[in-house]
Amino acid sequence: MRADPDSAVEEVGSVLIALADPTRRRLLDLLAALGVATATTLAGRLPVSRQAVVKHLSLLDAAGLVVGSRVGREVRYSLRPTGLDATTRWMSSLAADWDRRLAAIKRVAETVERDSP
Repeated sequence: MRADPDSAVEEVGSVLIALADPTRRRLLDLLAALGVATATTLAGRLPVSRQAVVKHLSLLDAAGLVVGSRVGREVRYSLRPTGLDATTRWMSSLAADWDRRLAAIKRVAETVERDSP
């Protein structure tokens, strides 16, 4: 996560927006399976146009989830797993907060049960 809290919130937000779309999640799945692929290759495996795939890849790139590398006239895309790091940390922190709250509720419930006549 970046040092600036506002940029960290923005980074997590852009990843969540990118992951909200099922076509973009499918693109990530395909890139995970293929390793590296062009927009044309990816479009051949989806029911959308190559231009739509390019737009989705652009958003995924802006969110830090994929990276495109020019090889001759082609742009080859691959996953950038570190793009999920800030979002993973945020989700883990959120889960830990809920775990603490649930543990506190459990303690109260057990105390009430134990002290009941």
